[in-house]
Amino acid sequence: MGLLTIAAVAAGAGGSVLLAPVALGAIGFTSAGIAAGSYAAGMMSTTAIANGGGVAAGSLVALGQSAGMAGLSTAASAAVASAGGAAAGLLALLF
Repeated sequence: MGLLTIAAVAAGAGGSVLLAPVALGAIGFTSAGIAAGSYAAGMMSTTAIANGGGVAAGSLVALGQSAGMAGLSTAASAAVASAGGAAAGLLALLF
């Protein structure tokens, strides 16, 4: 593995952890709740309709809202860093 690939993996891992809260807020998972009219609100509506009126604990909507309000857990940060590092590493290998 070359130095460029190692640098890309590190940048991808760190950058993805730093930008995940920004992305969550941009789609509507905010610290004040799900933003009206946002993509997250549409997800919540669809999920509630599919589940007979409620949003199940552990669903993607529930996890997104939890992360939007409280931030990413250690396990979620590790998963995001792994995915970001892997994606950046693959891109570095292509170029």
